[in-house]
Amino acid sequence: MADYLIELTGLSRVYGRGDVAVHALRRVDLRIERGEFLAVMGPSGSGKSTLMNLLGCLDRPTAGRYLLGGEDISRLSRNALAGVRNRKIGFVFQSYKLLPRLTALKNVLLPLLYNRSEPLSEAECRERAAAALESVGLAGRVQHRPNELSGGEQQRVAIARALVNRPAILLADEPTGNLDTQSGGGIMDLLHRLHRDGATIVMVTHDPEVAAHAGRVIHLRDGLVERDDGNGKQGVAS
Repeated sequence: MADYLIELTGLSRVYGRGDVAVHALRRVDLRIERGEFLAVMGPSGSGKSTLMNLLGCLDRPTAGRYLLGGEDISRLSRNALAGVRNRKIGFVFQSYKLLPRLTALKNVLLPLLYNRSEPLSEAECRERAAAALESVGLAGRVQHRPNELSGGEQQRVAIARALVNRPAILLADEPTGNLDTQSGGGIMDLLHRLHRDGATIVMVTHDPEVAAHAGRVIHLRDGLVERDDGNGKQGVAS
């Protein structure tokens, strides 16, 4: 029996009302197994960002149900959603979103400071953050600030930050979009390694070559799943 980490049933998101209503997502049904590597593609306005915002608990659906690890989070309050984001979801953004005045180590340990379900001492936070940086190949860069790092290194810091709370799922929004080909290839190699280690990854990309790294690709158009290239078994870490 499949072990689904994410189950979306009839998920819809409408912005506005009446004649100006925008149907960003329309009754989307989607299941994602634990350990799966899924890419999401589609033209501008297809619903990619809306889907990622809902998966990441940054927004709530207008209709439908979203189960994350068996928990129905469709109607949770904003405070409850913030707790789910912190405990269960790691985010990697195209623009890195690092705080420029903080070192790599301090950027990575920030999510630990907001994790009330697993309070750690300052020493434990630093130790876990350092371990996360080591896991992405940056053990020698812990005291460097973002402006002292290359784009690829900054993205590795962002990935370490996403992993530090040991989330159930890693959401990557155009993770190679600001990188040159070599640096982007290094980030994809890292995502592959994390996937082999058991991470569940959902990645938005407009680049077919990047999407080809995933075991399964869904294509959105006009808020609907137009095509699902994969049977849900592909891309599952073994």
